[in-house]
Amino acid sequence: MMHFIHILFVQTWQTTLIALRALRRNKMRSVLTALGIIIGVASVVAMVAVGNGAQANITKQVSALGQNLLSVFAGSRRAGGVNSGLGSASAITLEDADIIAREVPDVVAVSPEVSTSAQAIANGRNWSTTIVGESQDYLKIRDWKLSAGSMFNERDVRGAAKVAVIGSKTAAELFGPLNPVGQSVRVKNIPFIIIGVLESKGAGMGGMNQDDRLIIPFTTAMKRITGDKYLRCVNVQISRSDRMDIAQQQITSLLRQRHRLPAGRDDDFNIFNQKEIADTVNTISGIITLLLGSVAGISLVVGGIGIMNIMLVSVTERTREIGIRIAVGAQPGDIRLQFLIEAVTLSLLGGALGVFAGIGASKLIGLVANFQAIVSPGSILLALGVSSAIGIFFGLYPAHKAAGLNPIDALRYE
Repeated sequence: MMHFIHILFVQTWQTTLIALRALRRNKMRSVLTALGIIIGVASVVAMVAVGNGAQANITKQVSALGQNLLSVFAGSRRAGGVNSGLGSASAITLEDADIIAREVPDVVAVSPEVSTSAQAIANGRNWSTTIVGESQDYLKIRDWKLSAGSMFNERDVRGAAKVAVIGSKTAAELFGPLNPVGQSVRVKNIPFIIIGVLESKGAGMGGMNQDDRLIIPFTTAMKRITGDKYLRCVNVQISRSDRMDIAQQQITSLLRQRHRLPAGRDDDFNIFNQKEIADTVNTISGIITLLLGSVAGISLVVGGIGIMNIMLVSVTERTREIGIRIAVGAQPGDIRLQFLIEAVTLSLLGGALGVFAGIGASKLIGLVANFQAIVSPGSILLALGVSSAIGIFFGLYPAHKAAGLNPIDALRYE
């Protein structure tokens, strides 16, 4: 048994050396044949990396919204067939926010929100920024940390205190390297004392810079800045992610009852469910990544066809060589193995070079588009596995054709 295995190993090794020598004799043709696989594998790796990066980037933006967040927006109310848009209908009140906090069991925190844009003046500078009115629980709901100072408290909200928490972008524009905590900033000629600085969060959903803002108590915003009687939205934190759909149904039922909306009439509010957004984004991103990978995979098939074409040409060119090998004792299996090894070697070599090219291409895309493409080990293994399978699949027919040559006819071939 061991003797048989030894003989088999020696024959396989000799056949492999013959196959590699044949590829080396035609270096340029071998490189050009492998080029199709290189391009195919590089395309798959790069496209999947771009898809993964996009999915991770959007998921990060959704996660930055907060933990288990439901946002109840005023509108969109339809009038005469025209959709008036989010926040355009006067539908959400402070009483709505209070009753959501009291009567929905899974609610752990609520922050009524109003917002406007205004010029902020401080330290001899001015900057147009977003003024946001929130409750003391806003940072907890948004899972947002402070880099300095503290958040205003419930007493500040009840007393409509003139205090503010400043975003890092706004702080940099108004105060430069100075510590803003304890400094005064004026908004519509009203002085606010800065008590905290937000950690940077960067761009949020829709590309808006979340760091360019000034957060004040919503009572202060409504009384002193905007004069609004209605809320832009209510930010609601739910106890657990698996309870978000139930809580959304309860809030919908509660607000329809409070707003006296009859059955069959559209809601005059919209509820954005963070979990639903994340699930939808992940599904769409997964489909896009799969589509990108599939389109790139077509070039792998084209590369495989190129290998088959060149191997068939090689069989024709080396017909006399094949006849001589058979005449001196080579078995059809040896001939078949030789050509199969040549095809698999080309595809594996192309696959390995394609992986490096794909990683380089994904990094280049990231630099040019200011976008982080994520190369996953799974995509590399998949590309290498597919390239190997293509080498075997498209090498079988030429190998079978070479092994089936009649040695007499092959020796006569010129």
